[in-house]
Amino acid sequence: MRTAYGVETVRAAERALMAESPEGALMRRAAAGLAAVCAGLLGRVYGSRLVLLVGSGDNGGDALYAGAYLARRGARVGAVLLAPGRAHAGGLAALRRAGGRALDAGGEAYAQLAAADLVLDGITGIGGHGGLRPDAVPLARAARESGAAVVAVDLPSGVEAGDGTVRGEALRADVTVTFGAYKPGLLIDPAAGHTGAVRLVDIGLGPYLPAVPEAEALQHADVARLLPVPAGESDKYRRGLVGVVAGSAKYPGAAVLAVAGALRGGAGGVRYAGPGGAAVLARYPETLVSEGPPAQAGRVQAWAVGPGLAEGPGLDDALASDVPVLVDADALHTLDAAAVRARSAPTVLTPHAGEAAALLGAERAEVEAGRLAAVREIAARYGATVLLKGSTTLVADPDPGVPVRVNPTGTPWLATAGSGDVLSGLTGSLLAAGLAPRDAASVGAYLHGLAARLAAGGAPLAAHDVADHIPAAWRNVTGGA
Repeated sequence: MRTAYGVETVRAAERALMAESPEGALMRRAAAGLAAVCAGLLGRVYGSRLVLLVGSGDNGGDALYAGAYLARRGARVGAVLLAPGRAHAGGLAALRRAGGRALDAGGEAYAQLAAADLVLDGITGIGGHGGLRPDAVPLARAARESGAAVVAVDLPSGVEAGDGTVRGEALRADVTVTFGAYKPGLLIDPAAGHTGAVRLVDIGLGPYLPAVPEAEALQHADVARLLPVPAGESDKYRRGLVGVVAGSAKYPGAAVLAVAGALRGGAGGVRYAGPGGAAVLARYPETLVSEGPPAQAGRVQAWAVGPGLAEGPGLDDALASDVPVLVDADALHTLDAAAVRARSAPTVLTPHAGEAAALLGAERAEVEAGRLAAVREIAARYGATVLLKGSTTLVADPDPGVPVRVNPTGTPWLATAGSGDVLSGLTGSLLAAGLAPRDAASVGAYLHGLAARLAAGGAPLAAHDVADHIPAAWRNVTGGA
C-alpha cells in the first residue's frame, strides 16, 4: 500500500524525529538520497553539469546539500539563488566548499540552464501555495526547455502538496524525489501530472506518522488479497448474482458492455433487466435475462444501474432493495440525495467529472481542478461511496476519517466510449461477490485500468477490449493463481 499524508502531519512527524536526532541529520539524509537519485539519472557524475534552482528555506537547503555531494564527485554545479538573502546558509556554505558556485538569476543562469545535464528544482517546498512567483516562472520554463533532466525536490514547485491542485504556473519534473512520506499532491491530478516518476527517500519518519493516512493507493499485493476466490463447495449462488440495469433502444451497446464487465468480476452469475436483452443474449448467452423491471428479475446480491439507461423504474427498484447498489451514468441524473442517505444498504456512485459537477451543482472545471475536495463532498452529501473517474480515479468513503483511495493503474487510451460501462458492471460484480463498497470500487478501478494497459499496448483500444482483458489483469495481479 502506498500511503500519503498531509502537510501538517508530515511536519509534525519531522519535528518529532528532529527532536530525537542530531542537528541537521534529517536534511543530510534527504540530501544524500536526492543526490543518489540524481547520480543514477546522470550515469556519469564526473564532468556533468548541474543547475540548482534554489528558493528560501529547507527545500532549497536540500538542493544545496545534494549539489555539494555531487560537486565532490566531480560535477560542475551552479546554484541560482531566487532569494539570495534567505538561502539556506549551511547548504550554501557546503556547496561552495565542494567547488559549486552561486549564480545570479540573470544571463549567466540562463546560459547554464541551456547547457545543463540535470536541473534540481528546489524553489518551493510542501508549504508553497498559489503557483510559482513571477520571478521564478522564466527560470522554470528555461529548465523545462533546456532538454536537461528536471528533478523536483520533495514535490514540483507550484503544486499544492495537500490536495493535488495547481493554482498557478508550476514546474513539470521528469522525476520527483520526495522525503519521508508521499503527499496527496504527488498522487492526485492535476498536480500528479507534474511529478514525472516519483521516488521516495526514507528519512526515518515511519514511526512518527499516524496509522491512518489521508490518501492511499493499492498495489498488486493489496488487490490480490481483496479479490474474491471461490471455495471448493462454491456454486453460482454462493458466489453471488449481480443485477445489471442498463441500455435502451438508443444505447443497446451499453447493456452489452456493462454485462461484459459484470461477467468477469467474480460473481457467480449476471441477471440483466432492461430493453437490451436480445443484444445481451446474442453476445453473452450465459446471462439471465428478464424482460420485466428489476423488482421482478429475481434475487441478486448487488445491482449495477445506469449505463445507457432511459427513464423507467430501474433506479427506483434498485434503490428500494436491501442490497448494495452501484449508480452510474444516466441514473445519476435523477438521483435524490435524501433517498440514497435513507437506504439501509450501501450505495456506490461512479460519476465522471461532468456528472460529479451536476451532483454538486458546480462547474466541471471546478471538479477537475479540485478532485480530492469534490469526491469527498459528494460522498458526504449522498452518504455513499464515490468513485470519481478521470485521469486520477479517486474512491471516497462516506466516513471522512477513512483515507481516500487513489487508483494507480490506467492509460490515456482508456478515455474511450463505453469503458465506464465496463467498469460499472465489473464493480457491481465485485459488490455481489461480497467485497465492501470501498474495496469493490478500488479493486474494480484497479483491474479496469490494468486491463486497459494490457489491451492497449501503446495503441488505441475499444471498450470491449478492456472487458476482454480483465481476466489477464486478474491473473497479472494474482500471479496466475
